[in-house]
Amino acid sequence: MEILVINGSPKGKHSVTLQTVNYLQILHPEHHFTVLPVGQTIKALEKDFSPAAEAIEKAEVLLFSYPVYTFLAPSQLHRFVELLKQSGVRLSGKYATQLSTSKHFYDMTAHGYIRENCGDLGLRYIPGLSADMEDLTTKKGQKEAEAFFRFLCWSVENGIYEEAPESRRKAESLPVSVPEASAEEKTGDVVIVADLEGHDSQLPKMIDRFCAVLPRKTRVVNIRDYPFRGGCLGCLSCAGSGKCIYKDHFDDYLRREIQTADAIVYAFRIRDHSMGARFKMYDDRQFCNGHRAVTIGMPVGYLVSGDLDRESNLKTVLEARAQVGSNYLAGIATDTKNPDGAIDRLCARLTYALEQAYLPPQNFYGVGGMKVFRDLIWLMQGMMKADHKFYKEHKQYDFPQKQWPKMLAMYAVGAMMSSKKLKAKMGGTLNDGMLMAYRKVLDQAGKRANKD
Repeated sequence: MEILVINGSPKGKHSVTLQTVNYLQILHPEHHFTVLPVGQTIKALEKDFSPAAEAIEKAEVLLFSYPVYTFLAPSQLHRFVELLKQSGVRLSGKYATQLSTSKHFYDMTAHGYIRENCGDLGLRYIPGLSADMEDLTTKKGQKEAEAFFRFLCWSVENGIYEEAPESRRKAESLPVSVPEASAEEKTGDVVIVADLEGHDSQLPKMIDRFCAVLPRKTRVVNIRDYPFRGGCLGCLSCAGSGKCIYKDHFDDYLRREIQTADAIVYAFRIRDHSMGARFKMYDDRQFCNGHRAVTIGMPVGYLVSGDLDRESNLKTVLEARAQVGSNYLAGIATDTKNPDGAIDRLCARLTYALEQAYLPPQNFYGVGGMKVFRDLIWLMQGMMKADHKFYKEHKQYDFPQKQWPKMLAMYAVGAMMSSKKLKAKMGGTLNDGMLMAYRKVLDQAGKRANKD
């Protein structure tokens, strides 16, 4: 097979993910591998896409190889997908798969993003391999990589691939009305981080209505105008100091102009099943904060132009971003269903959250994601010093093995439940015992209610 490896890592040949590709290439000299370093050469490809187009034309299989960055693929690979769609390169009949490395933090949404775009491009998609960063250094990881490649070869030989799901007709954007702004003096500071291009018409109207209705001061930051020098390089230079290696001062700007606000609302048009390459660059560059949820408790919201109901993977990403950051998601207003009402509800919930300091507990997206980070930072504390300090200060090292009293109590309960005689004597008292602490809370609540 002619396999084109689309290397989305900004590290190029030094990519950890690429080493698994190199391993497979050594084991399978009967196949021809060509590596296209799109993550490292994306600026050159923006000027001249023809080298990539020629390589794609010759390939039978496209293998997307990348590290997972903030829920999805790196921004450089997002930009490549945009360029590929614009290029008009013939892709029918070609197969595609993917190989990623990460610590399994939202690797499924990253794979979902690539899979959906392969469907758009008419590629015959074969499920890929999501590996841990260190898997290749273990026998188990090596076997899994080999098994993946055998599966890929078998799938191509037998013409077995995933059919692109039939999507329902795309909902059209509905008009947004902008009321007159209130003459009352507004207080507070809500920042709207937007990706606005000159030809956008709908998103600015959504922002205008939000600003008019919200009883708080608002300001708009258009990341399209920010002079980014490039996307995150994954160099980890910021791991100790929190200072980015780029000299475009985005880290300072982020902390001074955006993270100091009372709330953040993100405004974007759906592009390629994501927030778009520019927003992905913004997200990736926030790695100057490492794995620290520096905006804990801050409400967030979204103004989205496009049919979000067709984008289940993207909806997961939007919710997970808020959950992992321990932010209250005040709402997602789109322009395909009663946009005026959706924007007004977002304003109402955001106002309530700010006035009442409302922050519900995290769900699985937040709890599960933070446990992945907790274990990662504990192991890498010697290098990621800023993260380690933050996790200690915020008591995020909540390892279960530290809860000895509860563990010992469970041993005692387990021993009693293992004894048939004791179990028969206890009858329903075990359930009563489990509710003792809760009854105490209810009694206290009753006393408090009577006082009020």
